[in-house]
Amino acid sequence: MADKALIVGLTGGIGSGKTLVSDTFASFGVPIIDADVIARQVVAPGSTGLAAIAAHFGPDVLTAEGQLDRSALRQRVFTNDSEKQWLNSCLHPLIRTAMQAQINAVTAPYAILAVPLLLENNLQHMVDRIAVVDCSESLQLSRALRRDGSSETVIKGIMASQVSRNERRDAADDIIDNSGDIAFTRQQVEACHQRYIALADAR
Repeated sequence: MADKALIVGLTGGIGSGKTLVSDTFASFGVPIIDADVIARQVVAPGSTGLAAIAAHFGPDVLTAEGQLDRSALRQRVFTNDSEKQWLNSCLHPLIRTAMQAQINAVTAPYAILAVPLLLENNLQHMVDRIAVVDCSESLQLSRALRRDGSSETVIKGIMASQVSRNERRDAADDIIDNSGDIAFTRQQVEACHQRYIALADAR
């Protein structure tokens, strides 16, 4: 892989501050491959992903404008494991293919692959290093409650469905502590940025 860019997988639990960290890397000119953005692209109007979902679930999961009605789809799969598995088996290969295409197109020394569920979906093989955005679970909860407007029960359920904080930390090559102020986080991101450039140059 000496002729390819170093790929750093960026992950963290809900409310940990992944967007802040990803935006900070981007401010240094680092290419960001964002799984959430790709996940929206593969179900955009006219996409094969949206066509497959509409064929499987019916027109009720589409808005009047022909876009995916995420709320309606969420209700259909929330309590139905077999439907959730079907949806994942439909979308995950499309997302992975698009992520790999973007990875292959990177010309910078390194790039960030931002994937909230990197460990949960066993995507470690797509990256050379794993950077984890970390903070306490109580801080995750309070941040997610402020940001999402969801109930505490919903947020705690999402946290429970993700790997534990300890598992995430154990898998990390680099841990970015996002429990302080923005300047503290940016300082750590800048240190990682310099480290990744050096690692890419040494390949």
